[in-house]
Amino acid sequence: MVARFFGTYEHTLDAKGRVVLPVRFRAAFAEGGFLTQNHDGCLALWTPEQFDRQMQEREERESQGRLERNHARMWAATSHEVEVDRQGRMPIPGRLREFAGLRENVLVTGIMNRVELWDPVRWEEKIGPEEQRLADGLDQ
Repeated sequence: MVARFFGTYEHTLDAKGRVVLPVRFRAAFAEGGFLTQNHDGCLALWTPEQFDRQMQEREERESQGRLERNHARMWAATSHEVEVDRQGRMPIPGRLREFAGLRENVLVTGIMNRVELWDPVRWEEKIGPEEQRLADGLDQ
């Protein structure tokens, strides 16, 4: 069964750079997960199965040229395997926290086949007022 993720949850980084995953997301990461840099300055948390799919896609594209090989290199070089402890805490490596601008507050957002971790200010900047109106149901 493929894990699916939906909803947005507000959490805080602890002093050790860990974030608590929402209870409804934890079972999918019982065997760990993979954190990667993602589009628009957020982090993506992948289940091992989804990470393998992402890796396979990148391996297939590597033969298409130098740019694709470099994308695969950067993706692999900035990916980190993570474990979720019994309290649902997941460490975020310092380089990834820096990339995503995570300092204190973190939005943990289900994005269908992955979980994204966002700095709340960056989320607001990227989503923008038009998209937020759609999300709030004001544009029906």
